[in-house]
Amino acid sequence: MATRVAVLASGGGTNFENLAHHASDIGMEIVVLISDKHDAFAITRAQKLGIPHHVHSRSDFDSKASHETAILDTLEAYSVSYVLLAGFMRILSPDFIERYNHRIINLHPSLLPSFKGRDGIRDAYEYGVKVTGVTIHYVDAGIDTGEIIAQVPVMIEPGDTLEVLEDKIHGVEYALYPKAVKKVLKERDDEESTH
Repeated sequence: MATRVAVLASGGGTNFENLAHHASDIGMEIVVLISDKHDAFAITRAQKLGIPHHVHSRSDFDSKASHETAILDTLEAYSVSYVLLAGFMRILSPDFIERYNHRIINLHPSLLPSFKGRDGIRDAYEYGVKVTGVTIHYVDAGIDTGEIIAQVPVMIEPGDTLEVLEDKIHGVEYALYPKAVKKVLKERDDEESTH
């Protein structure tokens, strides 16, 4: 039985689409895409993939709490077991995270704990490091501080532009995210079968 997951995305949705293409190998079904932006291209990708989508724009709600309640209600309506963040540009509250404790997974374009936050690729590039990378981690109440599931380094070669580095990072993301989610679900299944 495939694990029911939701993907939360704010932008283009390339990682969402990549996860959807690997879903059966991972052992999951993406049952819903949730976006906080009406114009997110991820929605167009969901429509092409035949995956239901819901938009809960922060501006449609009078508080962060009511916004998150709407997202949680949608997750519940779709009986979601895991939440995968794919370029979701909102900080989730501790209350939200508690509801899916150790079941929210994020992708971050740096080798955490270095270069946390929304501009991980640019920050690493401008700092001048020779190695950055991609991290998959559980979401906790901090910003990019949760337990690390998997990391892969990416070399910044002399002459690499920011765009070249972004392409390298995205290539690693597309390979690593499905692998890391598959690992999490397999470990959970192994644990459940021994109890």
